[in-house]
Amino acid sequence: MDFQTIVDGMVPMSCVVSVEKLDNDQYGAIRIVTGNRPYIDSIEKPAPGTEMLSKEFIPNSEYTRYLTRDLNFETACYRAAVQKKCLHSYAHPDRMEVWLNMNFLPLMADEGNLCYCLYMMEINFEPDSENMSDISETMAASVLETCIKLRGAKDFKATLRDVIKDIRDLCDAEHCCIMTVDEIVRSCAVLGEAFGENTKLLPMENYVDDAFYDIAASWEGTIAGSNCLIVKNEQDMEVVKERNPVWHASLTAAGAKNIILYPLKSQDQLLGYMWAINYDASRAIEIKETLELTTFIVGSELGNFLLMNRLKILSSKDMLTGVNNRNEMNNYVDSLCSAETNACGPVGVIFADLNGLKRMNDESGHNAGDKLLKDAACALQEVFDDAEIFRAGGDEFSIIIAGIENDALQKKIEEVRTACAHYDRLSFALGGSMEPDSRNVRKALKNADIAMYEDKRLYYEAHPEERRGSTPKDGFMINYD
Repeated sequence: MDFQTIVDGMVPMSCVVSVEKLDNDQYGAIRIVTGNRPYIDSIEKPAPGTEMLSKEFIPNSEYTRYLTRDLNFETACYRAAVQKKCLHSYAHPDRMEVWLNMNFLPLMADEGNLCYCLYMMEINFEPDSENMSDISETMAASVLETCIKLRGAKDFKATLRDVIKDIRDLCDAEHCCIMTVDEIVRSCAVLGEAFGENTKLLPMENYVDDAFYDIAASWEGTIAGSNCLIVKNEQDMEVVKERNPVWHASLTAAGAKNIILYPLKSQDQLLGYMWAINYDASRAIEIKETLELTTFIVGSELGNFLLMNRLKILSSKDMLTGVNNRNEMNNYVDSLCSAETNACGPVGVIFADLNGLKRMNDESGHNAGDKLLKDAACALQEVFDDAEIFRAGGDEFSIIIAGIENDALQKKIEEVRTACAHYDRLSFALGGSMEPDSRNVRKALKNADIAMYEDKRLYYEAHPEERRGSTPKDGFMINYD
């Protein structure tokens, strides 16, 4: 068969691919036999951002001369050349900032153990919605159901857990999971997972610890520039073993025989991963096409959720210490004041004002002062729940505790003094007050503030070297710091 005539008759970038057929549904070398001028130019005169590993086209070279080994490309070539299937794929490989519209057509030109297919490619620099939605009715229904669930979700995390169950059913997998990855703080968090019946696989909570981020961070290299990783059998597992021996050992030790792994992205930012373990490998192509669109939608919705969550954190958390900020305190106080009668109970307030912060900043700089504030928050977290602690001002923290009586409140104050001893140069002026009716929380705040300033006055009488030189006014509320 005249392969050059075939590809020269094609308008899009086209080449003929040969696949070495081996026994037991295995394959050997995959080569680019020849290509038409647009395809050769894509290698030798690439558009910006589409450069390959080599800029010289040599007929009948293995495709890895031009691309990092890609299991998805190999699977498509094998199914087209050996199994004589017509395939279409529309994908966004991480190695390039483009979308590839690809067709694989079988050729009846087999020569012994060499089988052939025609590979045609079109490059889109922006995603084409028509190509993305060009899927079967069954797959479209699955993707649409996912989209509807996520868009109408009031509880995003609960809905995501339903979605991952649907994906597990679609893949007929033993385990499916969605996990976020935070590259800034180097942490991972499981948002949802689903298991098949009689599975021996363990929940991800058994694996996700402080060290697990390093494994998750290694997946990008394992995917190696493709848009996903699809491992179908032992031959593919050997590629994982070569690229990522630590993860391969972890997978096989857990009982994984195959895996499909997709990064979740929003506006090209990595947010996490979704995977299915021990899925129905005979449906790998169908599953891949469905999950390509599903992960596009999930990534977009996850990006929105994380953004809103981030904005909520920014509006409610103090960025230096990590405790709740004054805005969150005001909101909580308002909610207590407006509570229904039957929802009211006692409330206790403690004001904790740092002693000596000004002197620390003057002597050692603001970095030392910032460390003292962080230590202060840590000391308070030893005694109180995070939801009860607020940074009310520069060096002042407030603690609001619902349902606490006065004796317990005073005990908490002493526990704070004990916790301060765990940190260098950490000292609080402390004052507490309790009200039987939480709607009177503002009265408790005022009285706790007065008590705190009296404690501060006593502290500076005992430690005059810490003073800034302020003069007491009315016997309390001395603004030394």
